[in-house]
Amino acid sequence: MAAGNRTVDTTTISAPPGDLGWHLGMVLRGYQSRFEEAVEGMPGGIRGFQILSAVIHRDPANQQALGAHLGIDRTVLTYLLDGLEQDGVVERVPAPSDRRARKVVPTDHGRELLTRYEQRVGAAESTLLAGLTPEEAKILVSLVGRLAMDVHRAQPGSNPCEAMDHLP
Repeated sequence: MAAGNRTVDTTTISAPPGDLGWHLGMVLRGYQSRFEEAVEGMPGGIRGFQILSAVIHRDPANQQALGAHLGIDRTVLTYLLDGLEQDGVVERVPAPSDRRARKVVPTDHGRELLTRYEQRVGAAESTLLAGLTPEEAKILVSLVGRLAMDVHRAQPGSNPCEAMDHLP
């Protein structure tokens, strides 16, 4: 099985083929329910949190780059940004690299909100990972992050939200 440009010998994996999808689905469902609870009250809900987090931590060059990173259609993103802007969480300003494009920037209120909600999301993630040792949790998060980036590079337009609809 290819992973990026490497090959993994699946004969050394102890679970039968197909179990990985079930396991990932269960973890994702557990994460989703905890995540939804943690961002309750956040303007824009889960999507609002993801947008604000990407704007602050990834600093995308413009609105189009933000949508591409999050896998959100531009018309949907515009609608979400309108709401976040109305709630005083973000602003759209001319992008420095292209004055015709818009860059999404956080407001001070948006930065304060993200700090508060990141603490809540962090606590929810800790609860999900409570069955692992701290070292195991750190390794899992690192490995899942690497796999996610491999998939993102191979399928840059894929939408993780759509994948949820097709879990086993």
